[in-house]
This record gives sequence, structure tokens and C-alpha cells, in this order.
Amino acid sequence: MTLFRPAMQLNLSPIGFIESCFKEKFGIPRQPGLVTAARARLKLIAPYDREEAVRGLDGFSHIWLIFGFHGTAEQGWKPTVRPPRLGGNKRLGVFATRSTFRPNPLGLSVVRLSAVDTTAGVVLSLSGADLLDGTPVYDIKPYLPYADILPDASGGFAPDEPDQSMPIHFSDLALQQLAQARSAYPDLQVLIEQMLRYDPRPAYFGASERDKPFGVRLYEFDVKWRIEAGGALVLAVERV
Repeated sequence: MTLFRPAMQLNLSPIGFIESCFKEKFGIPRQPGLVTAARARLKLIAPYDREEAVRGLDGFSHIWLIFGFHGTAEQGWKPTVRPPRLGGNKRLGVFATRSTFRPNPLGLSVVRLSAVDTTAGVVLSLSGADLLDGTPVYDIKPYLPYADILPDASGGFAPDEPDQSMPIHFSDLALQQLAQARSAYPDLQVLIEQMLRYDPRPAYFGASERDKPFGVRLYEFDVKWRIEAGGALVLAVERV
């Protein structure tokens, strides 16, 4: 039996690139919409940066983005991966997960569309983004609530939202540094709190890794923190 193989082969080119608060892969929320304070901008490039190409898009509160996992694409694909929701200890098929290690390194995210600016090209302001700075975007589609909300859908091994009850504390130094940055980044403290509540550490980390310091890049800041018995403690928020 001969399998039919379509002759068409897609050659994808970006329509734009993401400017994100996340400057490195570590710390990016594992799903879109979890960290609502995560801001990003999508700047379209020629010949797609035309007002008529986004005419009517501002009538939608959310959009789907089809993008490339440019930060991990060179590592290739894996037939099985270790989902963080399962503690990083159990392997599942890549097609049963949202892992970045895919045969075609494409991602799909739904984000809130805050504004559409066409004064000089096209720039879309986004929130709730889970996108690395510099991410190439290949397509935009409007989110349709009547079709995209499926209340009877099942969530497989991840039926519920991850726990976000971990308390977040700030050192006196971190609070002073946040106060100095507040005029330019008024939501920075909220962004840090939301990001850390989902514990961005590798899933296999446990009690033995308490007190180990971590750092993550947000905007132009190096956020230093650690997990303690009482939650997460932000040690410093230093400008890079």
C-alpha cells in the first residue's frame, strides 16, 4: 500500500518578531495567559506591516500566534519528552505535550491584544505572553470565543491550572530597587510575583534544592531569588 504524500511543501517566513519582557528561556511561563503582567510587542515586518493587513483586528480581545521556537530549534526533535506537570520524571510522546522539541519547531499561543498601533508600520501590544524576546511569528488569527471555548474538553495529564499558592517575599534591597524602577516599569513587581508563583525551576527540583539561588532576566533587570521553607524570596532586582 502506497501512502499519499502531498506535493506541497511550506516555506515559512516570519511576518514579524516579538519584543518581550523575557530575555532568556528560563522563567518563561509554561503556558500563555498564566502571567497576565507579562508584556510583549509584535512588530510586523515588510511587506506585512500595512494598516490594511490588520484592519478589524482591534475588535478582538485575544489573538492566536503561530510562532517558532527559535531558542531550542537547533536541538532537534524528540519522540518522547518529560512534561513538567508530571514532575519531569515520566516520559510522554511529544505529540501529547506542548514541548518545544518538535519535528517542526512551531508553537501556538493565545494572548490578549491590548492595542493595535499603525502610526508607523504595525505594532501589536500584547499581555499574558509566554514568548521569548526575538521570537519569529509566522501568522496571526483572531480568537473566536464561540468556537475556541470548549467547556466539555478534557485536559489529559494536565486537567487543572498549576498551583499558584506559593507566597512571594521581597528583601528590603529588592523593594528599594523596585521602587527606583517603578516609574519606568510600574508592573515589574507584579510580573515577578506572578512568574515565581508558578515556580519556574526545573520540575525535578525538590526540597534538597532549597536555598539555592537563581537568576532570571526580565526587561533590563537580573532578578535574583531562592526558594525557602516559607515560599520564594526575591533577593535583588539589579539593572543589567
